[in-house]
Amino acid sequence: MRDPRALYELNPDVVVPPGLPLVAGLTGFADAGAAVAQTTEYLLSTLESTVVATFDADELLDYRARRPIILFAGDHLADYRPPRLSLDLARDELGQPFLLLTGYEPDFQWERFGSAVLGLIDDLGVSSTTWINSIPMPVPHTRPIGMTVSGNRADLIEAMSIWRPTTQVPSNALHLVEYRLHEQGHPTTGFVLLIPHYLSDTEYPLAAVAALEAISASTGRIFPTDALREQGREFVARIDEQVAENGELGKLVGTLEERHDSYMEGTTLRSPLTDEAGELPSADEIAAELEKFLAFRRTRDDESPLGG
Repeated sequence: MRDPRALYELNPDVVVPPGLPLVAGLTGFADAGAAVAQTTEYLLSTLESTVVATFDADELLDYRARRPIILFAGDHLADYRPPRLSLDLARDELGQPFLLLTGYEPDFQWERFGSAVLGLIDDLGVSSTTWINSIPMPVPHTRPIGMTVSGNRADLIEAMSIWRPTTQVPSNALHLVEYRLHEQGHPTTGFVLLIPHYLSDTEYPLAAVAALEAISASTGRIFPTDALREQGREFVARIDEQVAENGELGKLVGTLEERHDSYMEGTTLRSPLTDEAGELPSADEIAAELEKFLAFRRTRDDESPLGG
């Protein structure tokens, strides 16, 4: 393997104190409700931060699969923004420092990238690593966002993980990082938010709120969430209006509520995602429900929080 350190360039002007927690969120394979994108963009835009290391996109990114956006301004090209994957030194609302790894998920060289991240964690004396992800699940928006918690911090798993399946899943680059950190005994936690499947292709503000709350629980860092919470209240109010106006959608949400509540009350249901027979809805069943929902959604105006 080529030297992993060659994948990134360090900022020589930044001194990172040892013992800081690392928070990571990379966009790529799955980001239901845009939880990762919203959370990382919110942190970078609202907190004081300085770049510590910048990764080489030409080594890690498939530009043809994820083409960067460039602005065409009437008769010329402007405002090209190259893809960014960087490690930043940030400060929370109380001024407490932490490290923040954000940007695109690498398409190439996962093992080398993972080794680079582990090397940075070791070199910078990182105290713990926390990362976030989100996936679509048949759960209702009328209940708190649940999550599956992985890693080796038993206190967080016991307190916050509502669904603990044993299953094979498509991995992402941070899964590999967590796996390697777990092997080393480094304190690591992965939070996978379970987002209502009918909202998975929207920017769901409460998903970002839930992600920030999970990060706070893991790191002790405090983040401003008032703006996101207000956006979330407005978003949910518009969703509720649509549910009230559409019988099929109302029935879907009601069924999901019943399954969720039965599971949370400790019945014999194996998870909040299963039906009365203990089976997960099939991809076809979810697709059929979504087709009904999307047909209704297309009748709404452009201000609908469900897109259109």
